[in-house]
Amino acid sequence: MPTPAQSCLPLQISHLLRKFPPYFVSPAANWRSTLTPPHMFTPAELENILFLDCETASITAQYDDLSPRMQALWDKKSKRYESQHPGKNPAELFPLAAGIHAEFSQVVCISVGNLQFDENGIPHMKMKSWYSPNETENLQELTRSLDKFTSSRESRFLCAHNGKEFDFPFLGRRYLIRQLPLPLALRVQGRKPWETMFIDTMDLWKFGDYKAYTSLDLLAAVLDIPSPKDDIDGAQVGRVFWDEQDYERIKVYCEKDVLTTAQVLLRMSRLPLAVV
Repeated sequence: MPTPAQSCLPLQISHLLRKFPPYFVSPAANWRSTLTPPHMFTPAELENILFLDCETASITAQYDDLSPRMQALWDKKSKRYESQHPGKNPAELFPLAAGIHAEFSQVVCISVGNLQFDENGIPHMKMKSWYSPNETENLQELTRSLDKFTSSRESRFLCAHNGKEFDFPFLGRRYLIRQLPLPLALRVQGRKPWETMFIDTMDLWKFGDYKAYTSLDLLAAVLDIPSPKDDIDGAQVGRVFWDEQDYERIKVYCEKDVLTTAQVLLRMSRLPLAVV
């Protein structure tokens, strides 16, 4: 059924709008305000978004700890990194590159955050994290949080920077590897792309461009938002996890990414930055 806003539109435009996720179409708006809304996202829509980031580390501390079968498979996978790191063998490439492959790494920290606007229109951010060497426990805690958030009302979404390319598929794969039930938000089988619950700030920044990659740090800089990379970055998480075992430091970094992602979406929506 078309929304009230869509029923006011010419047939061609109405057909186009049906293809977009529901957060792009306001049922109460007339067709002009639907096509040119004052904000990319309204405060009410932003309160229905759960911002998310996950940090990963290799599944074992070093290449030699892998099984012979997994070593052979990493030897094949690591060939794609030889040009970036000339002279390094698969064992040396393992701590550098394994962390972005769900088959060779694990989730060591997950942080989520939700915005709430006060009576003065100022957004406030509340965050929660799960971080430990026990990946199964981290994922089970995430499931409880995601299912509670998404089941309480319709039109709720998950948002991450580069989430469609990394966070969401990575988490889904690790759930399957650990033989855990998928949270509702990650059950994408049978859904059309616009029927998923995913929002990606990098995807929004592309404006339809398929070749651009913009880091969260760069996007924060151009939008005048404090950098989340003032301590470590993603490439250092494995070392901090395995060598230093400083899980709290990883959690702090992960929460900074969640907050920055929310700030980016607030800037895109021309709204005040959040208070933590």
